[in-house]
Amino acid sequence: MKYGIQLPVQSQSTLYAEPWEAAAGPDDLLHVARAADRAGFHYLASCDHVAVPRRLAPAMSTVWYDPVATLAYLAAATERIRLLSHVAVVGLRHPLLTAKQYATLDHLSGGRLVLGVGAGHVEEEFRALGVDFERRGAVLDESMDALRASLGPEEFPEHHGKLYDFEGLGQRPRPAQEHVPLWVGGSSPAAVRRAALKGDGWLPQGDPRERLPEQIARIGRLREQAGIEGPFVIGAITEPLYVGDPGWHVGRRTISGAPERIAESLRAYRAMGVDQIQVRFRSRSRAELTDQMAAFGAEVAPRL
Repeated sequence: MKYGIQLPVQSQSTLYAEPWEAAAGPDDLLHVARAADRAGFHYLASCDHVAVPRRLAPAMSTVWYDPVATLAYLAAATERIRLLSHVAVVGLRHPLLTAKQYATLDHLSGGRLVLGVGAGHVEEEFRALGVDFERRGAVLDESMDALRASLGPEEFPEHHGKLYDFEGLGQRPRPAQEHVPLWVGGSSPAAVRRAALKGDGWLPQGDPRERLPEQIARIGRLREQAGIEGPFVIGAITEPLYVGDPGWHVGRRTISGAPERIAESLRAYRAMGVDQIQVRFRSRSRAELTDQMAAFGAEVAPRL
């Protein structure tokens, strides 16, 4: 079972950001990315919001780094770790623009991109950019089809749909990968169906572990009914973790203690059919976070 991490600093929602992140910056991102690369993490993830309305700013904050710029910056500082947009709200942009950005990222990183996509949820953001919020699901569906074409091997991709229509427009560089993985984020019935029928993987959003077996079974049924075969990556976001005795209040949901205790809890995800887990650690500083990542990679991961 592979393990990845959502980067700190680059998004600072009050739901998960630690206090030390408020004063952190690019050097901290670099340090954490390199630590993840060394510790065997499968991917680094970066979020996507163009602008946050004032009504949501107290909870969401307005700190949301651009995922393409952030992941490109970190690609040059790492060697093997994959680069995940979790998730790109691709409906906010024309698919040719999205394809240009992410194809270049994949090319520059030597084929390390995983393009995570989602429908989005901030109405004012859509309105400001001239995109129909109410039809965002349909926009995402067609955007994925257009991106499949635009991120494929053809220099002159072609797509003819209700919202987007293009051909005869060349884009180079092409992605380094023959097939850029598309993982779909979200846990609504529509998002799960979209992941099953259009994606290469699923990134749940906020599902407690007891709900995952039902969601995973539904994905399997949908794919079987549609006659879709081939690999499919099931993801999960774990509870907060702390390797060892924290000695401070880490919250009642946090799984802490000896490496085997943590690994035993996380192995339950694999038993459900999960292929990759996104882990996050409680921390009071960058040093504590990277120490936790190193301990997880050395002591917990081999037990998974």
